[in-house]
Amino acid sequence: MHVFQSRIMTYLSIALMLIVATMTVLMTVGSVSWNDPDDDDSFTMIEGEYSVNGGDWQPTSPNEMVHEDFDRLTIRGRLTNVPTGDNVLGITAENMWFTLKSGGRVIGTNFRADDSAFKNTPGYSISYINAEDVGDGQDIELELTYPYQLLSCKNLSDYFDVFVGSKATVYELLYRYKTPTILFCLLICFFGLFSFPIAGIVLGKINFRYLSFALLCFFAGLFILAQSVASYLPLWIHDPVRCMAAATMTAHLCMISALIYIKVCLKERHHKIVGNIIIVTSVLLTATALVLHYTGVSDLYAGKLFMLIFVAVCAIILTFCMISEVKSSREAFLTLTSMIPVLLCLLLDAFNEFFSFTTVPLFEIGMALTLINQIVILIIDLRKQYLETIRYQQMQKELYEAKVSLMVSQIQPHFLYNSLTSIAMMCTKDPKKARSATINFADYLRGNMNSLKQKAPVPFAQELEHLKKYLMLEEMRFGDMLHIEYDIQTTDFVIPQLSVQPLVENAVKHGVGMKEDGGTVTIATREEDDCYKVIITDDGVGFDTSKPIEDDGRSHVGMENVRQRLKELCDADVIIESELGKGTVATIRIPKQSS
Repeated sequence: MHVFQSRIMTYLSIALMLIVATMTVLMTVGSVSWNDPDDDDSFTMIEGEYSVNGGDWQPTSPNEMVHEDFDRLTIRGRLTNVPTGDNVLGITAENMWFTLKSGGRVIGTNFRADDSAFKNTPGYSISYINAEDVGDGQDIELELTYPYQLLSCKNLSDYFDVFVGSKATVYELLYRYKTPTILFCLLICFFGLFSFPIAGIVLGKINFRYLSFALLCFFAGLFILAQSVASYLPLWIHDPVRCMAAATMTAHLCMISALIYIKVCLKERHHKIVGNIIIVTSVLLTATALVLHYTGVSDLYAGKLFMLIFVAVCAIILTFCMISEVKSSREAFLTLTSMIPVLLCLLLDAFNEFFSFTTVPLFEIGMALTLINQIVILIIDLRKQYLETIRYQQMQKELYEAKVSLMVSQIQPHFLYNSLTSIAMMCTKDPKKARSATINFADYLRGNMNSLKQKAPVPFAQELEHLKKYLMLEEMRFGDMLHIEYDIQTTDFVIPQLSVQPLVENAVKHGVGMKEDGGTVTIATREEDDCYKVIITDDGVGFDTSKPIEDDGRSHVGMENVRQRLKELCDADVIIESELGKGTVATIRIPKQSS
């Protein structure tokens, strides 16, 4: 089942990676050539002259909005495309006030005549002006005010658009120019909501690196989507200030989730402390920005620059923390390589704000590359999990075969024959004892068969009871030549089933059994500070531990299986000490953390 799940997730991840790559190409090409707005008759501009911040009047450029820093901008002239009939002049404005005049009369504005806490916040708005108000061929004057002094407007086309058509035209423009980006954002959100959390589950444990990256994917998708369709948000959120707040909060959440993603992969204690302080501070700053926003002191967009500076500094600090851990932490290295495309594209975006060398959406491409990088890492992890699953199943098979071999070694034919012969001889001499021995023999065989179903270690008390049944049968066989003593001081631990009996069997058959006058086998347990011990001692013939063990009939195969099972299931060791003519001591040492 684990193998099947791993294969399915691997194939799914490869397919999704191809989808992401295709969508990235589509989005990139689409952003450049998908229905170029310059060739779209739906948009209109004012041809004439403009004045920046009350300065000299300059002629407008053909087919281009004003591309200068400004706080106040006035444009006067005539529309290149005038609405007629039932068409309207539509105006989308982001974070700026506008007033449109015709013949000295105000025909459109987004100023609000109220005394609310947000009276100085323009927000996002869509306004419609009837064709008869604009007039055919009339001179118009457009006044724009950008109220954020620290965030001067650099490109009017990024914040302001004018189009001609019906009120449904804005939906057509949304479909025409934003479809690739919307699909790309939905794909990123899909990864955040489903793919990476499911991958963490399939990998068999909660992987916080995948979960934190899923969080980053989801909020990055929302952020890119909100920035891309910001002009169209008033179609669904009719309050301009709420539109702006929703779009700005996606930026805050995206930045916080990026910090969380970097912090999760830090391993060193002092780096984690730094990461926790940074994340808590960023959350508190966001909460403070919300309080200032809703009390009317300063809206969310006004504090965007300070948040960007803070997050940039924090990202640099956390990146240096990661760099210092790269040599010792695989997760730090993977996180660093995953974040490089996003960080690099953000840096290029910052330069693009000043130099405007491309219209390609750099952050979106960086996020796509990071996503593809993470999918590749996910596929590698899934393959590793697949191989580990195969290895685990092989190990389970070997352990099962070892248990079968061990069980068979404990019920060898000569043992069965000897036990049954002894019971048969008792039937005439002591029927009651024969009956008891028969029940004991049946219980012993049942215990051996049940051991095949038992995978986990069992309480030592249960193993001891099974061992006593075996020794009762051996005492019946050897008579007065075999004496069994118990020195049980603790049973508060677990041990693999049938792991003590091979040691006791060696003590009985090849220790005491090889001695002419027999001897004593002692089973003892001890508890120490760091471990439990099971000690099997015999005063039999012993053997030379310095010489290689020969296949002399002892349960060497069973012993090797016992060693393997004890190590795999309890991290336990078997220590054998022996001296010729004096006997043997076999000790099982079980660490307490494994018991």
